[in-house]
Amino acid sequence: MNQRHQASRAAIGLIKQFEGYRRSAAQLDDGRWTIGYGHTKTAREGVSVSEADAEALLIYDLLEVSAAINTRIYSPLTQNQFDALCAFVFNVGLDNFAHSGVLRRLNEGAMLQAACAMEMWRKADFEGERILVDALVRRRAAEKALFLTPPGGFIPAPSPILRPKVDHAHASFVPAEAAVELETPLEGERAVAERVTPAQPAAQAPEPAPAPHFPLAAEAEEPSRSEVAAAAITARLQEILKDDEAPAATEGEAAPEAPSEPGADLDLPSPPAPRLDGSESLVLTPPASEAPAESAAWPRSEPQAAPAGPSEPELFNAQAGAFDDFGAETPSDAVEAGLEGVEVVTGRPLGVLPFLAGLGIVGLVLFAAGIFWGFNAKESGQNLFSNPVLIGWGLGLAGIGCVATSVYLFLERLGGKEEQE
Repeated sequence: MNQRHQASRAAIGLIKQFEGYRRSAAQLDDGRWTIGYGHTKTAREGVSVSEADAEALLIYDLLEVSAAINTRIYSPLTQNQFDALCAFVFNVGLDNFAHSGVLRRLNEGAMLQAACAMEMWRKADFEGERILVDALVRRRAAEKALFLTPPGGFIPAPSPILRPKVDHAHASFVPAEAAVELETPLEGERAVAERVTPAQPAAQAPEPAPAPHFPLAAEAEEPSRSEVAAAAITARLQEILKDDEAPAATEGEAAPEAPSEPGADLDLPSPPAPRLDGSESLVLTPPASEAPAESAAWPRSEPQAAPAGPSEPELFNAQAGAFDDFGAETPSDAVEAGLEGVEVVTGRPLGVLPFLAGLGIVGLVLFAAGIFWGFNAKESGQNLFSNPVLIGWGLGLAGIGCVATSVYLFLERLGGKEEQE
């Protein structure tokens, strides 16, 4: 047999908090009267009660609610669950509770589902439509919290162990519409709910429009500070520009010559122009008038005796000039010879680069072929020359040697060019 419970102070305090105390009786929309903490049975017009009497009437009303809960629920309940159900049934009424899903789940023993089903009773009829009421949402949340409070304290559920996940099956409990905040005045002869409108900010008085200002003749002629500053800056810029400009030559008078810098009379070589083969070219032009040998403006080097026999080009010659590899003349020799408009290549010729590139490509081919042959051939185990695996690895090592040689020669040649520059 189910243990019979009675409403405790927790249920009474929860109901009093959400019902509110009404000292004088007020009439409802259906013609009934209410007084105290939601008492309707003995309420009539012109009656008033104190807070102690209103609490006694609430305890009297909870007797019927407690009897209905003890009679209709067959599952064992804790005191907190019973108090939460008393507050819930007092609000929704005995008839609605008898046909609710909360009662069905309680008798099935699904206490957690019953607590969630309590939150579905959060709407009310207001101004001809059923709306979601903010006060009912808060009341259901308080009743559910009391219902789920265990007598011996809460069971620990540490966050590092139990991380909450979204329960999409209970998405219907999340209101899809905004809750309407209602307020029920506890004074007056009518017990009606009123919509709470957000407070509007106090309207500020518009600032008076400034009076029209008509400047006097003296004020109109006087320039503003910005105009004075702009005029001063303009005058200063004009003065600076006049100082920088050279004086124009008058008719019959030679124009003043600009001061010449040291070495300005020399016709120095023009900056190198890019070539299609990747090297740089330098166009050398001798001065318009040849200076004497003893002149300091254009120093000339003493002619050197040509080496006996034809000079053979060398692949690597770190001490030679930029053009000594293939017997070409240096830029100074070209100037000495008085060649005008001669284009002399200042970068190293690219005759050796194709050889180095070919050597690197051959090495890569040998390396790839050796690796492929070594991994795909089967060992015969007879001798060194008939073993395809060893031959494949040998080809791979030969390819690595070719690539390393080409890279080394290229880097050494590049290093020699940087030292000469």
